[in-house]
Amino acid sequence: MKQLFSKEKWAHLLYTVSHPSDGYYWIRHKDKGSVAIAVLMVFIFGLCFSLNRIYASFVVSDVNVRTVNLLPEMLGVLLMYVLLCVGNWSITCLLDGEGRFKDIIIAVGYAMLPMIVTYILATVISQFIADNEQAFYGIIMAIGMAYTVIMALTGIMQVHNYTLGKTLLTLLLTLVAVFIIIFLVLLITNFIGQVVAFFQSIYTELIFRL
Repeated sequence: MKQLFSKEKWAHLLYTVSHPSDGYYWIRHKDKGSVAIAVLMVFIFGLCFSLNRIYASFVVSDVNVRTVNLLPEMLGVLLMYVLLCVGNWSITCLLDGEGRFKDIIIAVGYAMLPMIVTYILATVISQFIADNEQAFYGIIMAIGMAYTVIMALTGIMQVHNYTLGKTLLTLLLTLVAVFIIIFLVLLITNFIGQVVAFFQSIYTELIFRL
C-alpha cells in the first residue's frame, strides 16, 4: 500500500500535470504511475463535482440542492470512468495500441487533477462574485476542463504511441464502444429479469397447485 501511495508516485503525478507528454511517457515505459492514485483522483473528482453542485452560489448555479444525492453521483462518475477505460482498451486492442489497461486507467485518472483544482477553486470563488461577474466562474471552469482534455488526449497518445489523428479516431470509437457496452448490459439485465420472473411464476403456480 505504501508503494502505491509513495512520495515518488505523488511527485510523478504533479510532474505529469506540469509536463503531460514526458510524464505519460515515463508512466508507460518506466511504470512510474499508480493505479491507486488514479482511481483516488477520480473519486475525489466525483466528490468535488457533487459538492460544487451543492455549495456553488445561486449566482452561478440554479441546481436545487435537494435533488443532489452525493453517493449515487460519485458512483456514477466512477462507473463512467470504468466504462471509458474499458471502452478505450477494447478499441485500442483492435487498433494496435501499445498501452496496457492499467496505463489507460492511470492516463484518464491523472487527467482529473486539473478539474479537481478547478471545481474547488470555482466553488470558493462563486461565494464572492456578483451577478455581472459570472464570466470569471465560467472562465475558471473552462480552463480546468480544457486542461483535463489536453492531459487525457496526451495520455492516450503516449501510452498507445498514436498520432493525434489516430488518437481522436480512437476516442470517437471509444464513445461508440461505451454505448454498445451500456446497451449490452441493459439487454442482459432485462433478459435476466425476464428469466427470473418466468421461474418465479412457475414456482408460484406450483405452490398454488400443491
